[in-house]
Amino acid sequence: MKRVFFGSAGAIRCVGAPLLAVLLTAAVATAQEWEGDILQEESGSLQATVGVTWDSKYIWRGFDIFDDESVTHMMVDLNLWDTGFGVGVVGHRANSGGFEDRERWDGIAYYQGVLWDGAPLATNFRLGYVYYYYPELNDGESLNMHEGQLVLAWPNLLALPGLQPSYALIAMGQADTPSMIADGGSGLLHIGMLDYSFATPGFLPWTEEQVFILHSEVIYNSDVTITPVSPRNDWTIVYANPPHAFTNAVFGVSTDFPLDPDGNLLLTPSVYYQITMDNAINEDDSEFWVSVGLKYAF
Repeated sequence: MKRVFFGSAGAIRCVGAPLLAVLLTAAVATAQEWEGDILQEESGSLQATVGVTWDSKYIWRGFDIFDDESVTHMMVDLNLWDTGFGVGVVGHRANSGGFEDRERWDGIAYYQGVLWDGAPLATNFRLGYVYYYYPELNDGESLNMHEGQLVLAWPNLLALPGLQPSYALIAMGQADTPSMIADGGSGLLHIGMLDYSFATPGFLPWTEEQVFILHSEVIYNSDVTITPVSPRNDWTIVYANPPHAFTNAVFGVSTDFPLDPDGNLLLTPSVYYQITMDNAINEDDSEFWVSVGLKYAF
């Protein structure tokens, strides 16, 4: 199995996180649920991954979704044989009461691959579509959104081994009409990421090395918000004036501990810190959170 890393904290922690961590972030990327890695399987294989992640806060693309309360993310991802296509579902549930209207399920479809493999300009790419569904809202109160994603990463571009730049372009907007989202929420996100991976001797008897990933990202938000236009029910804090600015930067470190010799069961602790540069997305000037994820591939 070849593992290709993307940045994760905000982009697509579709699962942190911040592709599963850039796109499932969403993005994988983590729970930096995507919004994280691309897994390229052997020819003809069907790869399924299930996972659960606990975050001490749910910071998503700069927004504090549950007002400093912890969250549990649940995910299922299917990588469809050797076609490059995949589908996934990610759920986000607050671990405290009073946030039912903000709880969300994400449905994801994607295509991924590699261009110019092995060359200095080798490019890992991922094209994705995500539908964001809020199940607890009443009819006529939709906050549902959808988006298209393009994620690019260049593992051989820089001379320093282990240093990888990547970029995500995300176009998102309201999925239903009428919508409660302020100003429709429609716009673009540009996410620039830089990751550095390094290895130490293995911590577990069946691992030769332990790989750590230092992650950084900066987001330019062009007219995207995800909250109602005014406070209602669970949404006591809203951001009704979408920005056109660099809104936040995120820094973090993560590592995978394989809990079995085959590496199918992974425990992933992470630590992240955000600097908020525009209060149009978050009233706090900084955020700190920790994450612990468990996923099983079969």
